[in-house]
Formats: sequence, structure tokens, C-alpha cells
Amino acid sequence: MLRNCLLGHTIVGLFLTVVCIFAEGGREMGKLEGKKILMIIASNNFRDEELQVPKEIFEREGAKVTIASSSLKESRGVLGATAKPDVLIGDVEAQDYDAVIFVGGGGSSEYWEDSKAHEIVRSTLEKGKLLGAICIAPVTLANAGVLNGKKATVWNSEAGKLSRGGATYTGAGVEIDGDIITANGPQSAKEFAEAFVNALTK
Repeated sequence: MLRNCLLGHTIVGLFLTVVCIFAEGGREMGKLEGKKILMIIASNNFRDEELQVPKEIFEREGAKVTIASSSLKESRGVLGATAKPDVLIGDVEAQDYDAVIFVGGGGSSEYWEDSKAHEIVRSTLEKGKLLGAICIAPVTLANAGVLNGKKATVWNSEAGKLSRGGATYTGAGVEIDGDIITANGPQSAKEFAEAFVNALTK
């Protein structure tokens, strides 16, 4: 009787093991499995949707998202969302990521003339990585000198700053020119994120 009982437990155990193996093997891999994405936010007043919407899409597709800022203190978004940065912008090495994105919002102007931000922008492209910015953050890219001769978009109030940086302002919701992806604001956050997903899976 005991022997039959043990045998039954063994068979059930083997069955469950096989089921688990097949279940794991059948798990659909995210398109961005193994990819690393850095999202840079302002120390205060980042635009909530421009962080949250792409971050959710990237993580759902399997990417590891790291948040950087000029402070490690909790940052508050324009609409009240909060985010705790993982790393200081001063410690960022662009080569550690597959894509680097500057999130917009009023506070993001702190990076427009920031030398470290400009260094990250240029290094990202030099290393062959994807570079992005949304809302008013593309001004940082223009001021870093990487939009000269490139098509780009931005929140319309800052179009002149892109043009002065040598960019061709298109006014599109999302603009892609080589390894640079720009977007004009929170209404384009989803399309902006999807452009990165597509570019990172080519």
C-alpha cells in the first residue's frame, strides 16, 4: 500500500514538473528581452505620461528601464506622479544602455545647457545607441549639436530653438532620423515608445 502511495506521488510530481517546463517554454518572450533603456528625468516637474507610458511599454516588452536624474531624491511630475531615480546623471555611461531617452516637462530645461547631459547625448550616438527626447527635451539634443541637418520635432513653443540648432523642425508627433527619435509631447508618448520598440528589434 505504501509503495503504491509513493509511486502515485512520484508520477504526480513528474507530471507537474513536465507541465511547469512546458509552461515556461511556452512563455512568449518580450520583444525587448535583454535590452537596457535609460530614461532621464528632471529633478522636479517631469511630464508624467512621458515617463510612465513608455516605461510601461518597455518593461512589458521585457526591457530593463533605469531612471537617471540630477538628484537621487524622489522627483515629482507635473501631474503629481513620483519617481525615484536609480542613478545620478553624472554617473551615466551611455555605452551601458541600448537607448537613452530624455523625458520632457517644464523641469527638463535644466538639461538644456548642462555639459554632462550634452556629453551623454553625443556619447550615445558615438556608441551607436538610440537617442530620444520628447516634449521640450529635444532642445537638449539641439544644444548638444547633434540635430544639425536632422529632421526633428519638439513642443511647438520651442521650435525656434531646434531650428537655431540646425534641425529641420517638422512639427510631427514623432520624428525619426537615423538613430534619433524625437516627439512633441505627452499626446505622442505611446507612439514615441513604439518607435523605440520597433527600432530596437530591427
